[in-house]
This record gives sequence, C-alpha cells and structure tokens, in this order.
Amino acid sequence: MPYEPPPHLAGLSLSEIAALVADRKLPPVESWAPQKVGESHMVIAADGTWFHEGGPIRREAMVRAFAGLLTRDAAGHHWLVTPFEKLAIEVEDAAFIAVDCVRAEGALAFRLNTDDIVIAGPDHALRAAGTADEPALYLHVRRGCEARLNRSTWAQLAEIALAEGAEENGWLVESQGEAFRLLP
Repeated sequence: MPYEPPPHLAGLSLSEIAALVADRKLPPVESWAPQKVGESHMVIAADGTWFHEGGPIRREAMVRAFAGLLTRDAAGHHWLVTPFEKLAIEVEDAAFIAVDCVRAEGALAFRLNTDDIVIAGPDHALRAAGTADEPALYLHVRRGCEARLNRSTWAQLAEIALAEGAEENGWLVESQGEAFRLLP
C-alpha cells in the first residue's frame, strides 16, 4: 500500500488536524522491556538526516518506522526500542525537525520531517533555547524526544506571534491554553 502523506496544514481545521494526530498508530514502546541493550550504529544529524554506519538512510519509510520507535531517557540518551532490543542512537541536536507550522482555532500545529503532526499544548510544550541573537525553539514530540523548529518554521511562528502582539506581550504565544515564550 503506497504511503499517503498528510495534507498541508494550512488547509485544515483544528478538528481535522486532531483527527490526523489520533490516526497515527505508534508501537507501544513504553510497555516493552527488551533484555538486549546495544548500539544501533545510527546517527540523526542536526539537519534531520538519518545515517546508518556512515551512510544516509534514503528510504523515507524506514526513517518514519524508526522514528516511531524512538525514546529519550532522563539522562538525555536516545534509544530505538523493539520488544527484543534497546539500541543506542546518537542524536546531534533533536530527534525531529519541525518543517511547517499553522495557527488553527487557538492551537499551533506543527508538521515534522517524518510527517508526524504535533499540536503544541500541555503535553507538547515549546521550549526556547540558544541566545537572544540566535534562538532555537524545540517542541516536545513524545517519549522525551523533541523537534527543533527549522528556520522557515521559526519564521512562520514569529509571524503568527507578531500578528498576535508578541512585541507587547514579551514574545509569548498560546496553544491549547498554554503560553510559551519564544525567546530564551
């Protein structure tokens, strides 16, 4: 069955976006207790490119499948988890890249480089890092993993914030009742 990417966020209502989020079936990684721990020989580069043993993973379906198995522990280590193995994976910056953003009915929705859709809010916080001159924004995705907003997505979010009076309110944006600061 061919992969059907989700439609562009800009043309969707919040209920349509929420339905896409709910339709994403992820493996129950949290319930697995693999006995074998090892090394995956994989790296997620800062630009979101996945590598295995030094070569890029070119099949997007493989990247999407691996992304569904990602976790990040309290110490900040990333893991690929299956029912049988827990394999370390090196992540240079963030496990995901946010590549699109839209304001829909009081919420901020983001599309990731893996075509996952995340709605910022109580369970998916935005976090400002970096410096005032070079801010970096991160979105909590799942299981401790984050997405870094790429430059164009940060610009989209900044435009939304400016249209809503960000300069007057200290560069805050709201989504699903939560307020997030856009500057570190």
